[in-house]
Parts: sequence; C-alpha cells; structure tokens
Amino acid sequence: MSSLDLRTTGVDAGIVDVVVITPHPAKPGARVVRAPWRILTLRRAAGVRCTGAWELVHGSIEPGERPADAARREVTEETGFAVERLYSITVNPFYLSTADTVQFAIVFAAVVAGGEPTLGAEHDAHAWHTPAGATRVLAWPREHQAVRYTMHLLRSGNAGAAEQVLHIAPR
Repeated sequence: MSSLDLRTTGVDAGIVDVVVITPHPAKPGARVVRAPWRILTLRRAAGVRCTGAWELVHGSIEPGERPADAARREVTEETGFAVERLYSITVNPFYLSTADTVQFAIVFAAVVAGGEPTLGAEHDAHAWHTPAGATRVLAWPREHQAVRYTMHLLRSGNAGAAEQVLHIAPR
C-alpha cells in the first residue's frame, strides 16, 4: 500500500482538536452516574476569530512536531492542565477558504484531573459539561462528532478492547 504525500495534494494535516475530559464526580450515595465524563468547553474572547463561540481545545501542529505532542502542548497552553492520558479518536476534514485547502483536524481525547483551567488570551470563559451539554453549546459540528466518538470509545473509562491501539503512551 502506498502512502499519500500530503505536502503535494493541497491537503494540510496541521490541526489538532482535543476533547478535554475529566471523570464526573459521583454524588454521595448515587448508584449510577449517567455521564461518567465531564467535557471542557472554552469561549472565544472578544477581538479574536469567532468571538463568543464555544469550542474544544484546538490549535496548529508546529513544524517537526508530532500530532500527539501538539495535542498535549495545546491542552497545557489553553488550560494549564497536564494530560494524564491521551487517546487518538478520529480525523475530521474541513475546507479552509482563506488558504483554499482541505484541512485535517486530528482529534484526540485528553484525560485531565479537572478543576479550574488557567485560560489564555484567546478564551474568556470555560464550562464543564455533560456530553449532551457540550454538544448543545459547541459551535462546530465536527466538535459534536468528536464528543460523540470520544464518549463511545471511552464509555467504560478507557478504550476497552481498543485501548492498545487508541491509547498514546507518553514519549
């Protein structure tokens, strides 16, 4: 099987989207937690692209950087959180009219300890949501899909039978 050289196709795999999740705290005496994960959403600040839009962590892959390393870096830069576990989820294509290219956003799920994030200048608010709550506020349909895929793959707390393939060990 031959590989596709993305540098010669007008396709750019230079974006990472990261679904940042933390275990949902169980209420004392509760038997079942309906949504075992909480998902972090961030609101775009005034004066930046898409002001007011709620989104997941995302950003560019730096030259020479591995996508998984970019995902970890973006989580830390945009939230201050350290990634405890990282999973490969999917790849989402989209058209970027300003560059006249098809972009690929490589989607990861990052498990973090939770708490209050430290936001950078591009975001002015955050919220932890159930999966359903996150999809109600997220601006981009591809992010809705990323949340659904993440919840399906990590529904038991890890990737189950796919753990060996989807879990990305730290380097």
